[in-house]
This record gives sequence, structure tokens and C-alpha cells, in this order.
Amino acid sequence: MSKISAIVTIKDKDKTKAIFDSLNTDNRFYPENPTKTTLSITKNTLKIEINADEIAHLRANLNSTLRLVQASSDSLESLKL
Repeated sequence: MSKISAIVTIKDKDKTKAIFDSLNTDNRFYPENPTKTTLSITKNTLKIEINADEIAHLRANLNSTLRLVQASSDSLESLKL
């Protein structure tokens, strides 16, 4: 059982699925990650749960994940005409 966890909920009716797909791809191709990151999506809500044994690992993964969310959102916004 992990000692530390964080849960982030993101709601965006237009971008939620695309952000989920972006994060999920990154999550699948990093199996040696020292944290366990679980992503789920329901309707327009993205839930990100991060579990770690050390606070430094949790902080690093949380920062990376939030930056990926921001980058995905910004990229999608720039595509709007």
C-alpha cells in the first residue's frame, strides 16, 4: 500500500477526452515509474490518482502530469479557429 496519494479532477466539456488520451499514452509507456498513476474518465470529468511511497516521487509525478495536462489543453486551444 502506498503511503502518499493525490487525486486531481479535471472538468472540461470540450477537451477532456483528448487530454485523457494524451496522458494515458504517456502513462502506458513508462512502466518503471516509481509511482502508480491511475486515469479514469466519465462524461466530461478526468480523474487522476497518483500513489507513491515517497513524497519526492509524488511531487515529481504530479508536476509532470499537470504540465502534460496544460500542454495538451494549450495545444488543443491553439487548434481552434
